[in-house]
Amino acid sequence: MQQNGSSGSNGSDGCSRERQSLSFSPLPAATTRVRRFIQERRTLPLPRVMVVFSAAGDTEKPSDAMSSSDSAEDDFRKPASPSPNLTLSKPLRSPLNAQEQEFPEVISLNVGGTYFTTRLSTLRRYEDTMLAAMFSGRHYIPRDAEGRYFIDRDGTYFGDILNFLREGELPHRDQVRAVHREAQYYSIGPLLDSLEDIQPLTGEKVRQAFLDLLPYYKDNLERIVEIAKLRAMQKKARFAKLKICVYKEEMPITPYERPLFNSLRFERSDSEAKLFEHHCEVDVSFGPWEAVADVYDLLHCIVSDLAERGITAEQQCIGVCDKHLINHYYCKRPIYEFKITWW
Repeated sequence: MQQNGSSGSNGSDGCSRERQSLSFSPLPAATTRVRRFIQERRTLPLPRVMVVFSAAGDTEKPSDAMSSSDSAEDDFRKPASPSPNLTLSKPLRSPLNAQEQEFPEVISLNVGGTYFTTRLSTLRRYEDTMLAAMFSGRHYIPRDAEGRYFIDRDGTYFGDILNFLREGELPHRDQVRAVHREAQYYSIGPLLDSLEDIQPLTGEKVRQAFLDLLPYYKDNLERIVEIAKLRAMQKKARFAKLKICVYKEEMPITPYERPLFNSLRFERSDSEAKLFEHHCEVDVSFGPWEAVADVYDLLHCIVSDLAERGITAEQQCIGVCDKHLINHYYCKRPIYEFKITWW
């Protein structure tokens, strides 16, 4: 009995010692918790996992999210590695023109269907031109089926452009205006300066300086065209006639004052000046202006500008405006009849 009692006491003492050993264990609480789960054969709780969908559109199966305790411990111990399906952000394509394009020394060109052959140095003659920029290697230039570099431009006067780049040769007078337009397109400054110093562009500068004195000139030119077109369509006629007044001086005159008109200057008050204000009974009126150029010079400008637009115009003086203003003063502005022919 005593033996049994002693054994019972020993058992109780062993349990108390075991409890004391467990309660005073120096191991961390987390490790004790893991061992307890292993002894009871329970699976550890899985760590929280964030599911990331790959760019390729692949998704993981639901069964993959649940794993055994061994795999869970491995995942718990090892750091997560990026999925092979995930791709880092990369440029979509390599940048264009990463390297400058190289050109041969001899260049074959197709300018609007006209073929030319020249040296690369000729096209690069002046740095600040469109051709030098095109063949600098920094820009893409398309080619035709034969491999020629293609420029989508009328090639009629491109030969004159090349002749200037080669030897400084200027075009014939009849082609100056057309070559000037091409030089503007290709931004060839030296050629533009050379062309503007010869006829007919030099004369155009002088003429334009005169027309700048008449700010209404372009508007009146449009009125002539519109009125003539409307009258021809209404009458179903091949031509139309307009009355146009062209006068240089603003002050009215009489036949007695005409010899002294060039040196005579009228000084009137504002009230008197209103007595002389009137509008001649014409379709379009030009004037006044202060310049050496006279009425006939302006008439020439009107006819030539209409011809530039493909409109044939003839003019003749049919009299003067004889409207009586005050006392012995009459208008006396010359009136011209313009005949506009449409076909």
